[in-house]
Amino acid sequence: MNEKVTLNGHGLVTRKRQLFKTNESILFWVQHCADLLIILATLFFFTFLKIGDIPANYRLLAVLSLFCVSIIYRRRGVYNRAYGFYKRAFRLLTAWFYVLLLLALIGFVTKNGESFSREVLLEWAVVGFVLQLISMIALGALYKRYKVIFPREIATLVIGTGDMAIKLVNNLNLNNSLADRVVGFVKSDDDLSVEGEAANLPRPLLGRAENLRQVIKEYKIRRIYIALPVSQSEIIEAMHIDLLDMNVDVIWVPDIFGLNLLNHSISEVAGMPLITLNESPVTSKRSHIVVKGVMDRVLAAIALLIFSPLMLIIAILIKRESEGPVFFKQDRHGLDGKIIQVWKFRSMRLHNDTEVKQATKGDSRVTRIGAFIRRTSIDELPQFINVLQGTMSLVGPRPHAVAHNDYYSDKVNAYLARHRIKPGITGLAQISGCRGETETLDKMEKRVELDLAYINNWSLGLDIKILIKTPLSLVSKDIY
Repeated sequence: MNEKVTLNGHGLVTRKRQLFKTNESILFWVQHCADLLIILATLFFFTFLKIGDIPANYRLLAVLSLFCVSIIYRRRGVYNRAYGFYKRAFRLLTAWFYVLLLLALIGFVTKNGESFSREVLLEWAVVGFVLQLISMIALGALYKRYKVIFPREIATLVIGTGDMAIKLVNNLNLNNSLADRVVGFVKSDDDLSVEGEAANLPRPLLGRAENLRQVIKEYKIRRIYIALPVSQSEIIEAMHIDLLDMNVDVIWVPDIFGLNLLNHSISEVAGMPLITLNESPVTSKRSHIVVKGVMDRVLAAIALLIFSPLMLIIAILIKRESEGPVFFKQDRHGLDGKIIQVWKFRSMRLHNDTEVKQATKGDSRVTRIGAFIRRTSIDELPQFINVLQGTMSLVGPRPHAVAHNDYYSDKVNAYLARHRIKPGITGLAQISGCRGETETLDKMEKRVELDLAYINNWSLGLDIKILIKTPLSLVSKDIY
């Protein structure tokens, strides 16, 4: 059986197998075909019920829907049984939402949206999702029943007792779609951990690497995971050679998590395994980035229309209180470190500071209206213009002044990695309370930590969550 085991960004274990080699692959295709059939049938049913026919534009919509579902559902991991029911249900909901959003954008661009019945589309969107959810529940129940009738367990051993080995075992135990049954651990000869620590392991400690062959025979082991760091590659190679005659599957789970990783992944090219330690979502998730860009521009245009009366009032108040331009443009680093000009409402009086200095509490440079718009983040509304220009996104790491980047780049680990994705008007750090003045290094380190967490776990769903939570974090007493 040809299979590949990986650890995804959430630490969960997933196994990729050849098509139709296992029951999991069959279940994937059955579920996928069932969803496609449901989407097609519900669209045609409500269309025929409303119009009495299936016009050409609805047939074209059906084809586009099936195409979008096939791509987006795979990308979103809708059929990944490593997740629990609620997580899979949420992934199904968000994936279906992305499909509908993408179809709406296509209709908007092609100006064909008005040719469809809103009643039909609404019924199709709601009933289609409900039937897909019911199908997921029903097929999941059938699969569980199948596993009870035809149990398939593989006695598994983990070599190594470090954090990576423990995380691996815990995730194997949580993943109901895998047949691996972890019997216990074996310590490597170079493992310096204290014997008493065995009590904290989720499975028994069965011995050391020197008596590995005896453990395999005694417990009838059929699969071994080697969870050792890259530094022990010679030991790993020796184990591999020694176990060739034992008729066991040997899988190496490289402990790379001690490194400072950014959007890491494990893949295969021309039969060669590749471990990506540092990759921008712009290159690793291109189709999602395109959708993100379209969503950014559409929402930014809508936001500018909605907030234009407020922006006009703020502009008048700024001009009345102090001399100078309404808008303030500052050089900051954007995607891949390129210099961009970020738009803001001017919140300070004109001054001749030779260096960029963050505003502090009671700062004499800040005007009265400036203090208000900074505290409520209204001063950042003009950045929707940056989003329309394509230099910023709605969600991403906040762009810092160039002088601040130069200062912190050699003081905060992986600071400049924030630039691997477009900067945003709001971000994970902002909704987590890391806003305003960073007068201590600890505050900047926390902000960077959250920015990197955003890049490592980026998805359209995460962007939507941050946008929803942003209004709750707008007013802060720590913004000067």
